[in-house]
Amino acid sequence: MFQGGLEFRSPTMRIAFLAPLAAALAVSGAAAAQPSAVVVTVSPDFAKTAAGLGERDVEQQVTDLTRTLERVLGDRHALDGARLELVITDLKPNRPTMQQLSDRPGLDAMRSLSIGGAAIEGTVTTASGDVQPVKFDYYTTTLADAQGSTTWTDAQRAYDRLARNLAEGRFVTR
Repeated sequence: MFQGGLEFRSPTMRIAFLAPLAAALAVSGAAAAQPSAVVVTVSPDFAKTAAGLGERDVEQQVTDLTRTLERVLGDRHALDGARLELVITDLKPNRPTMQQLSDRPGLDAMRSLSIGGAAIEGTVTTASGDVQPVKFDYYTTTLADAQGSTTWTDAQRAYDRLARNLAEGRFVTR
């Protein structure tokens, strides 16, 4: 039956149509390959200075790196069954963190800008048992490149680039 030029379908018909689609998406998502484990920590040396960035910000960066690796490696079906044990050895925000703004009231959340990035080291143990060292860092080279950045833009770029390098089999890049 048509109402106002549009075909009317009952909610039952919509559910019947969407159920197979949802099942197909669930199966395809479950079949996506993933590393068996991604463990990200902060190095003891960096932990001493990380307090100045704020514990919550640093914990969020650990979570962001973990999620980025899982997403990119899963999407590319890379390092299936591998164990990644990575350590953040340095983080530099592009804009002041909440802790830095609290500690130094003269900083401006919008106008204070710096070169940001991250350094990560660790190992990848492949499904076959081979252990590969990982060493990666990325920092913006000029303040002009950091214009328009949020607090952790360059750290996010570092995570994305690291994940793509790992997916392509490049474990050490400096």
